[in-house]
Amino acid sequence: MRNLKNLLMVVVFLASTSIFAQTKLSGTVVDESNQPLPGASIVVKGTKTGASTDFDGNFAFDSKSANGSILVSFVGYETKTVNFTGSTKFGAISLKPSAESLDEIVITATSFAIDRKTPVAVSTVKADVIEHKLGSQEFPEILKSTPGVYATKSGGGFGDGRLTVRGFDSENVAVTINGVPVNDMENGKVYWSNWAGLADVTSAMQIQRGLGASKLAVPSIGGTVNILSKTTDVEKGGNIFTAVGNDGYQKYGATVSTGLLDNGFAATIAASKTKGDGYIDGTEFDGTNYFVNISKQLGENHKLAITSFGAPQRHGQRQNRSLISTYRNAESKNKFNPDWGIKNGEVTHIEDNFYHKSQTSLNHYWTINDKSNLSTAIYASWGSGGGGGTAGTNRDLFKVRLGADDQPVDLDNIVDINRANGALGSEAYLRASRNDHEWYGLLSTYKTEINDNLNLIAGLDLRTYTGKHFSEVTDLLGGDYALDDSDVNNPNRALKVGDKRDYWNDGEVGWQGLFTQLEYNTDNLSTFIASAVSNTSYKRIDYFQYTPGNQETDKYDFIGYSIKGGANYNINDEHNVFANIGYFEKAANFNAVFLNYDNDHINEDAENQKIFSTELGYGYRSEKFAGNFNIYRTEWNDRTLTQNVQNQDGTNSTANILGVNAIHQGIELDFTYKPSDKLSVIGMLSLGDWTWDSDVEDVQIFDEDQNLVDTVNLYIAGLKVSDAAQTTLALGFDYEVMEKTHFTVDFNYFDDLYADYDPNDRGTKGDPQAWKAPAYSTFDASIRHGFKIGDLDTTLTARMNNVFDTEYISDALDGAGSVDETALVWFGYGRTFNISAKIKF
Repeated sequence: MRNLKNLLMVVVFLASTSIFAQTKLSGTVVDESNQPLPGASIVVKGTKTGASTDFDGNFAFDSKSANGSILVSFVGYETKTVNFTGSTKFGAISLKPSAESLDEIVITATSFAIDRKTPVAVSTVKADVIEHKLGSQEFPEILKSTPGVYATKSGGGFGDGRLTVRGFDSENVAVTINGVPVNDMENGKVYWSNWAGLADVTSAMQIQRGLGASKLAVPSIGGTVNILSKTTDVEKGGNIFTAVGNDGYQKYGATVSTGLLDNGFAATIAASKTKGDGYIDGTEFDGTNYFVNISKQLGENHKLAITSFGAPQRHGQRQNRSLISTYRNAESKNKFNPDWGIKNGEVTHIEDNFYHKSQTSLNHYWTINDKSNLSTAIYASWGSGGGGGTAGTNRDLFKVRLGADDQPVDLDNIVDINRANGALGSEAYLRASRNDHEWYGLLSTYKTEINDNLNLIAGLDLRTYTGKHFSEVTDLLGGDYALDDSDVNNPNRALKVGDKRDYWNDGEVGWQGLFTQLEYNTDNLSTFIASAVSNTSYKRIDYFQYTPGNQETDKYDFIGYSIKGGANYNINDEHNVFANIGYFEKAANFNAVFLNYDNDHINEDAENQKIFSTELGYGYRSEKFAGNFNIYRTEWNDRTLTQNVQNQDGTNSTANILGVNAIHQGIELDFTYKPSDKLSVIGMLSLGDWTWDSDVEDVQIFDEDQNLVDTVNLYIAGLKVSDAAQTTLALGFDYEVMEKTHFTVDFNYFDDLYADYDPNDRGTKGDPQAWKAPAYSTFDASIRHGFKIGDLDTTLTARMNNVFDTEYISDALDGAGSVDETALVWFGYGRTFNISAKIKF
């Protein structure tokens, strides 16, 4: 009998072991709108066993435990615990948005908006959409189907894309990567070529229009773009990918992750290479991208993570717009570029861009107790590079071309002339305008739960920045040297390649900010009131125009502050309404203080920019449909901005505009509809009314070498804000043809795009409205197919942008009479394609 019992126990034990080994878990992870969440993490609680969802949100894996619970998480969403007993098909597991789930990458001074809670207008683009739709487009173009957004390729060079939100350019749209601001500290601009490879490692990208949920010391005016990079993946593995496209486009790269090890250590490393000839003539490009994230769990309450990434690149540019008739008569039509030439049989870029901006941050997250936490990031960014252009006493030599006016510049002709000059040096040569920088910062945010309904958030935002500006010789084009008398300490120099020329100065910017926010939340009501104060300090050092001992200015301080509040009320599970209101004063930028690129003309009492903004919104959520509607109005007084202007001789000038007022108002609608499990429909409509509200006197115009060349009056009251489409519409379809095969079509429509003004052409009251470019629409399509190569998940994606090869003008500069015959324009890209493959291991 005893032997029989022992035998039964062995049988039961073996059976149990078999059950444990064959527990199969599967399901789908979706968001609040029932859309799949690719890349979501599923882990059996208390173990390292788990998986990540595929691009349809599906997961399946075996567990050694016959019962227990799984933890389901995704960046920007609350972690959800689901129990299981034996093999389980969980079906759809829905996650709710939550800022608190972002602890792993430590969002310290900004936060993702939370659906039906944060009272702001917001759109979120997840990693699968970026991977599926972006292809070889510019990174900001992934947002072109978002209300209030206008994104273009500008001149068409690699990384030269630009983004405006509600009519505000990048100077007034805050961009953060993992909570760290990246807008230039002197002028506020964002140069997307610095982040050309960021799309490869982005887990989510959210754009908050208007005041936004940002807790930075002084908020943006147009909106905030929050980019979250990948963190250390829970699952061990990685991927390799490759892509090819039109005009020699090639890209390949890999990502490898250790997974979360038993000692709490994890690391993820990614790298890629991109190159091509460029769609536009003379815009060849070559770039790399690297990303490293290492984290370590220190006990239960502390976590450290270090992240470093960058994208060194060089690319040819099309800086100068041309007349429409010039493109019509050109051999290469809309691809025509006046800014490149041939030297010794090889392409030579006259206008180009080369830069490497790295960003490294050390993040610490501390769970103080059940109610309080502190997140801190120490970061550093180093930038080196600039943009090319022409120089010399006879720049007209760059107008001599190899044949007709639509052909490349004959640089060999310049070489011959410079060589013949002998002791006179180069009459014409190439230079680069450099803008190197060093940037260090600290962001720290403390959050505590006062009671069940009341939370307090407070933080510190410290930054120090030094911008190093100089022009240098890059190619003497056959000459032995070039003469330069711009340095008062060393006049009549004979310049060699690499020597500084024309100007050399540093701009030092300091930033100290404090912010606090009080949040009151109940089941249906979420409210907040926030305030912030900051001090911005500027100092200028000029090494060429002044002798030692007189080269530094005093430091000038400018105080800015903000106060904003808002509320969201959930009427029921389907309907919600929200409102927000805010006023803030933003310090004038660097060029508004040092007016003439010198240390003498200093505007010590530069006016703060004053912004008042209000917004009302309504949201609807159901199982198949989600939609948002909002109206906004922003009043901006004493605006300061720097505007680039193209001169008739092909050179460029800069206008320093101070004290202009503007009103930006409009309505926005967006929706997602899922009529079946296989079909998703997304759409949006944005109607803007953006108008200048005042004239401006004494606008200063500077040439490329920072010399003041003119002062004009600008009569623009009542004219439309230019350079962004004020009416946009989008409609997209995603259809699952068969399992893991999706076909997508996106339609975009743009109208009310007014040409940018040259201040020299707005010197008379009663001048007409700027030329309005023709409305245009484009269709983009893609198909992706997932399958297995052995045990490896593989995805093939084919994309085509501008399927019908629509001809359209994406950017324009107004000309005499504000008519199409005199407008200087950039045409958008015609039909392009991209094919990519990714294998996960």
